[in-house]
Amino acid sequence: MKNISRYLNVAFLLLVGVLSINAQKPVLKFNADKKFKIVQFTDVHWIYNDARSEVAGERMNEILDAEKPDLVIYTGDIIFAKPAKEAMDKALEPVVSRNIPFALTWGNHDDEQGMTRQELYEYVKDLPTNLTSTVEGITGVTNYILPVKSNDGKKDATVLYVFDSNSYSTLKHVTDGYGWIALDQINWYVKSSQAYAAQNGGKPLPSLAFFHIPIPEYHEAARDENTFFVGTRKEIPCSPKINTGLGATMLQAGDVMGVFVGHDHVNDYVANWKGIMLCYGRYTGGSTVYHDIPQGNGARIIELTEGERAFKTWERIAGGKIINEVNYPADLRKND
Repeated sequence: MKNISRYLNVAFLLLVGVLSINAQKPVLKFNADKKFKIVQFTDVHWIYNDARSEVAGERMNEILDAEKPDLVIYTGDIIFAKPAKEAMDKALEPVVSRNIPFALTWGNHDDEQGMTRQELYEYVKDLPTNLTSTVEGITGVTNYILPVKSNDGKKDATVLYVFDSNSYSTLKHVTDGYGWIALDQINWYVKSSQAYAAQNGGKPLPSLAFFHIPIPEYHEAARDENTFFVGTRKEIPCSPKINTGLGATMLQAGDVMGVFVGHDHVNDYVANWKGIMLCYGRYTGGSTVYHDIPQGNGARIIELTEGERAFKTWERIAGGKIINEVNYPADLRKND
């Protein structure tokens, strides 16, 4: 009976012809009202057959029913114990059961549960609405791009960059601390950003970035007493001790409006860093790990508008309550 619900679902899709070897993945595009909504789940920390994880499931189901997103992105630490496959199935069940397009990137704990990052990727990659991909030849596994097309489907209107922020330091002279986004990953981003700008008449295409471990600029932004800041900060960002320059590179490229991470469970703030909004997701998990974020678990929501270099973001928590709404860049101008 192990994994029977997963296999039955896949078998049904095969029967009706929705899933095939060359299955057509969903195409992301703005809706007729020129809106596109993303739900960010982060740090689900699912433990299979553990009642504490059910709180995460309840919240994800509640939020998906309320928000009806066009895309869900899981920004790492999705599972927190063996068996990895069963835990992953349960953590993804809310989106899979609703046929919502989704994507994910790994955190520092996902590959500690008996499966490597590559093995986990191979396990989930063929789920029907999963848009997670990989770029061969660069550091990490979950590096890829999700273009969002215009509502008429004729052009790329927005770009979502997903990075694998890796796990822990791999340098012998840096004996502790978390992983970082490597130079080859940054070079991949630069080339991609330039290509999208070229097809947009030389103008940077409005973009967002998603990964798990916050870059050091999160700490820099939060310490600035004059910066725009909304949300909760109950711990110092657990960033890598190496700054590889991703923030500065995005600043120079001019395309990324906002960065969205997880990792630090009791931070959910957004802060302005030189015109880029650095955002934490809302801790989504249950009590399987430290979780004392005020008002409990939830998710971050991001809404884009086609043709605008702007986005709106808020958090939805238990009972449907909405908190910490921010409009970028309009709210930054109020702080000038």
